[in-house]
Amino acid sequence: MAITIRRATVNDMICMQNANLHNLPENYMLKYYMYHILSWPEASFVATTTDIEVLEEEKEQLAQNKESEILSLEDTETGAIIKLDPTYVAPGEKLVGYVLAKMNDDADQKDEPLNGHITSLSVMRTYRRMGLAEKLMRQALFALREVYQAEYVSLHVRESNRAALHLYRDTLEFEVLSVEKSYYQDGEDAYAMKKILDLDELQVSNFAHRGNKSEQKPEDDLQSDLLADIISNGTDNIVV
Repeated sequence: MAITIRRATVNDMICMQNANLHNLPENYMLKYYMYHILSWPEASFVATTTDIEVLEEEKEQLAQNKESEILSLEDTETGAIIKLDPTYVAPGEKLVGYVLAKMNDDADQKDEPLNGHITSLSVMRTYRRMGLAEKLMRQALFALREVYQAEYVSLHVRESNRAALHLYRDTLEFEVLSVEKSYYQDGEDAYAMKKILDLDELQVSNFAHRGNKSEQKPEDDLQSDLLADIISNGTDNIVV
């Protein structure tokens, strides 16, 4: 299954909101997504897949009943029947996760160094345990630092959300600053978390092909003839 992670656009907003409504108790109006994307267009990302053809049983139902409740259209190029619902960004592209991020624009913190904030992170249930949340977060953290020069980033996470806490604290190495009592509307406490952003550490290439952490990364000395090495050593040991 191919998954693409790309920058979020205004065309993704309905699907982002749908993922938010399906998975999280904290929900936002469409104008809030637009505010993020128009104000900081490089900061938010979506994960999409093209593996979205209608199941065989749904094809049979569509053939038997043109007034079917299943909204669909036929791809004019491939003939595939594409199911339409709020998870579909466009025919052929389905949104399965997103991260909504911004720079901190709180007037009370105008004297603080430039810093970002993770507003929301969501991955559709059937696409979890694939590392998508981590990948989305790493893209957002890198963009906040490289594009907007954020020195650090903050977020809040529910005290009961152990999976998210593990991702932020243990995998992404956020620091837990405090517990904010009754932070959420339902009265649940939140962990306030912070991460200092280091551009060298955040390079996406550091995590693209992670193997044994003890393995030393190969370095290009900018002098060797790499093509000559391939010719002399053969292609058996090439890793891509």
